[in-house]
Amino acid sequence: MKASDIKKGNVVEYNASVYQVRDIERSAPTARGGNVTFRFTMYSIPGAQKFDLSLRADDDLKEVELLRRLANFSYKEGELFVFMDQEDYTQYMLPPELVGDNAGYITDGLEDCYVQLIDDAPVGLQVPSTVVLAVAETAPELKGASATKRSKPATLETGLEIQVPEYITTGERVNVNTLTGEFSGRA
Repeated sequence: MKASDIKKGNVVEYNASVYQVRDIERSAPTARGGNVTFRFTMYSIPGAQKFDLSLRADDDLKEVELLRRLANFSYKEGELFVFMDQEDYTQYMLPPELVGDNAGYITDGLEDCYVQLIDDAPVGLQVPSTVVLAVAETAPELKGASATKRSKPATLETGLEIQVPEYITTGERVNVNTLTGEFSGRA
């Protein structure tokens, strides 16, 4: 497929590696006879390593078919995270390096995850954009604290550490944005 036909979200192969295109910048030179170039911001699958690539409009990239299967987290078997396909109950065993930073958002029965597959082999995991986690430990609220929005560190049930507003207490359930890793309200 031509570089000019590639859209955000496409999965392509380049130098024997697979990448998902996250952003595209088009630049047209002002000089006559110049070539239009496309700058792709891509992330490797698996691993999510950022990679920038510039190509001319007529350069070819091979598109790869990436399947996304809706799955729920079932359990951990040793180091492996086991997800079950919501339609056909296939179990996907994902190693920790494939799950990556998403491990801090995974709790028993987590739903609405997407296991990404290429040739039936799991290559990536997408967790929901917001998850609900319980606060396992945080400092008590300071009495007489001013009304300013101060934050404090909190350790969540998965071991993830985030900043939360002062009024949040141990045992509360909070929403966490999985894209930024930030507190986004009480659950």
